[in-house]
Amino acid sequence: MSRTAAAAAGIDALLADLNPQQRAAAQHGEGPLLIVAGAGTGKTTTLAHRVASLVAGGVDPGRILLLTFTRRSAAEMLRRVDALLVRWRKLAGNGLFISPSASREVWGGTFHSVASRLLKQHGALIGLEPDFTILDRSDAEDLMNVIRAELELSKADKRFPLKGTCLDVYSRVVNTQQPLELVLKESFPWVVDQLDGLKKLFAAYTERKEQQQTLDYDDLLLFWHHLMTEPSVGGIVRQKFDCVLVDEYQDTNTLQAEIVKGLSPEGKGLTAVGDDAQSIYSFRAATVRNILDFPTMFPGTTVQPLEQNYRSTQPILEATNRVIAMAAEGHRKTLWSTRLEGNRPHLVSCLDETEQTDAVIERIIAHRESGIELKKQAVLFRASHHSLSLELELSRRNIPFHKFGGLKFVEAAHVKDMLAFLRLAENPRDSVSALRILLLLPGIGPKKATQLVEQLVTNKGDFTAWSSFKPPEATATHWPLFMALLKALSGRHGSPLTLQVEIHYARTFYAPLLEQKFDDAFTRQRDLEQLEQMAARFESRSQFLNDMTLDPPSSTQDFAADPLLDDDYLILSTMHSAKGLEWESVYILHAADGNIPADLATSSTAEIEEERRLFYVGLTRARSNLYVMHPQRYYFHPHHKSDRHSFSQRTRFIPDELLPHFAQVNAGKSKQDSAQDATDSDITTADVRRKIGRMWA
Repeated sequence: MSRTAAAAAGIDALLADLNPQQRAAAQHGEGPLLIVAGAGTGKTTTLAHRVASLVAGGVDPGRILLLTFTRRSAAEMLRRVDALLVRWRKLAGNGLFISPSASREVWGGTFHSVASRLLKQHGALIGLEPDFTILDRSDAEDLMNVIRAELELSKADKRFPLKGTCLDVYSRVVNTQQPLELVLKESFPWVVDQLDGLKKLFAAYTERKEQQQTLDYDDLLLFWHHLMTEPSVGGIVRQKFDCVLVDEYQDTNTLQAEIVKGLSPEGKGLTAVGDDAQSIYSFRAATVRNILDFPTMFPGTTVQPLEQNYRSTQPILEATNRVIAMAAEGHRKTLWSTRLEGNRPHLVSCLDETEQTDAVIERIIAHRESGIELKKQAVLFRASHHSLSLELELSRRNIPFHKFGGLKFVEAAHVKDMLAFLRLAENPRDSVSALRILLLLPGIGPKKATQLVEQLVTNKGDFTAWSSFKPPEATATHWPLFMALLKALSGRHGSPLTLQVEIHYARTFYAPLLEQKFDDAFTRQRDLEQLEQMAARFESRSQFLNDMTLDPPSSTQDFAADPLLDDDYLILSTMHSAKGLEWESVYILHAADGNIPADLATSSTAEIEEERRLFYVGLTRARSNLYVMHPQRYYFHPHHKSDRHSFSQRTRFIPDELLPHFAQVNAGKSKQDSAQDATDSDITTADVRRKIGRMWA
């Protein structure tokens, strides 16, 4: 057998494990290719086989560019490529030589890391010094803040956005390639009146970076984009690569898509992999238009769907397929599985959030007893505060859990601020809480706050010790209100207050301070409203505080803190953070309109469609068991204090025509109730009617 024939035979053997759609994608020729990889269809496997197939087919690995969104995914992809090439060599025969680490020659990495590498090599062609330095997020914020102060923007009549928000605005303008006015109107409406100030700030920020020869993360993409669009330079970079492969293409922003277009204007050797049904990061400036319009941007594109799902059972796929099929547009595909057996997803109707919490925990424990470990189960939700009630109950029952997708609710700064008011009222000698609250007040710095705390401790926690304090001018308005609040919370204002009223009073006082401390004050206020509602589960302030977990987070990574010292723990996660993950059993909380979709994301068709895709991502995480929970009542006040409530509508993403694909369950229908219902009785309705009739005789 000739070397060419042996190589071809080796490639055939290498691809033998792929299904027909995966194999077609891996063996595709030079034309533009869009692989529409449905959830759980082996996207990474397919892309790794495509890279290995290109190398085995004679493409120089040093002329292959593989773009991903995380370093870890790039490294994992290239490890798989190495393993495949080693296997191919064995299958094709030892007469064929290929480096055992050929993947190291591939240009693999994130958009930003590849940009940095290219700019080091070719940046001089557009006047960029090769010894430029890169500002990380923190450095960029600090530089923005220095310039903000120099321009005296913080002294304007209206509150100017903080450094983090300023950088967010700047970044979105760069990545969406949209005018500042439009970005403010659509994404930052609360700072739209600071347009002129932001223009000055961003101009000065840009000039300062030029003077210092520094680039921030967004500049890496911006300069790469200009490198590609400069006629005399772009061709030099394009000639470096024969093949360009982009993973998670649905997560690209406008600037990244234009960079890809610059790398391969006609689409020759271009492969994009992604799933429009999982495009959920518009808040990071990603746009679903990139993957939807790919065939238009690159005429002659082959669209290759991957539809065999290796994750979920067929009943789950039947439901999820129909949920996403109702999207306004998209690359259509129908996922299927060889796992034909299994239960339909359960649509569980709950009386209220309390019943939802109990129903979820009951099912979690039942699955654990049947052999599904806690860490193979996940509770998903739209917003972080949606899990508060569940977190409190899990803690009470000593069920360990790990929250994925930001800090635990009670570890967020604004929630800890609120709890500090209650802790100080509960224990006036709590110097930590006292110091935290005092530092919230404008005009009171660490030195004065420490003196006031020492004075309070000396007087055994008697708040009257602060009555003689003469506040500085900046604190003059807040101080008498603060003292009145402490008097009310400590029970010296008539009859004792209920816990919900205490939180309401503290929340009212804290609101203006919250607006000064955080730019996203509205969202944080909603969290505190939720905290007020959740307090209804507790009989006293003492119980409420004792059951809260108030230890500060150990880091600001995805996981808030270490779980309990247990070999098993439940996963709690936002649906955004759950993307790419899977579990045996999945529980979706609050499937009520206003929560799914979120009421703040329904102002346009585009927002609603992204909410549908987010719901779909949550549903498709389940391997064997899927529960969608729908609380029917949301109380305006704690229901044991007031009956005022509203009935929620089931999420619009499960309309009536989709109900046959769900098993509808009433969470309140207990086994005992069912047994009683099944009990034979000699009493009939006629007997009851006769007894009632005697009342009128």
